[in-house]
Amino acid sequence: MTGRSVLITGCNGGIGVELMRVFADAGWRAIGVDRNPAEPVGAESVIHVDIGGLVRDAGARANFAADVRKRCDGAPLGCIINNAAVQRLGKLEDLAVDDIIETMDVNVVAPMLLVRAFLPELRANSGAVVNIGSVHAQATKPNFSAYATSKSALHGLTRALSVDLGPEVRVNTLAPAATATPMLKAGFENDDAAFAALENVHPLRRIAEPAEIARIALFLASEDASFLTGATVFADGGVLSRLHDPA
Repeated sequence: MTGRSVLITGCNGGIGVELMRVFADAGWRAIGVDRNPAEPVGAESVIHVDIGGLVRDAGARANFAADVRKRCDGAPLGCIINNAAVQRLGKLEDLAVDDIIETMDVNVVAPMLLVRAFLPELRANSGAVVNIGSVHAQATKPNFSAYATSKSALHGLTRALSVDLGPEVRVNTLAPAATATPMLKAGFENDDAAFAALENVHPLRRIAEPAEIARIALFLASEDASFLTGATVFADGGVLSRLHDPA
């Protein structure tokens, strides 16, 4: 896959930075998208835009697509990684309507529209789409109704697009469990016991490293995964296989 371009949304997040680095190291031209202006390590090119804002603005989507094509600079677009996401937490009755709409726009609608925008390239290049889902699509907890619903929809989108776009384009989901991003670790600052409890609930007795998730995404984008489409790979450390009961 050396010499191809990959479009990675949410490129400045904890997993996004590693996606940019891992793909660049593997010879891809990595084009990142993020509303955060920081530049990730290994970035060939970064577009500063909020993908949620593209959903209802056809002109902005057209300009964005033109910018991406320019930045490919002759390297065929071979993969889109829909990694950007928002996570608005709270009980259903406490969530603002705008929070629910933003969650669906960024986590579901924008990925669908991005794939549609670049269908000519993906079809011509036998490309791949990797949607970064979540274990919350399968098993969730209180206060996650908006996020869990959006990720369930993203997993469903993967299956639907694999049928719609096959055989030219493969579409898969990579669903991580807790991952040691700077944001997650900041939430456990000065609370080592709580972090240890999070690790221990996973059968592997640890949480994922961002680079581990990025390497699985690279596999799904590569020819090594040539017969995988419509699939969800749960990179969950075994947490979804464990029954949590009072015993």
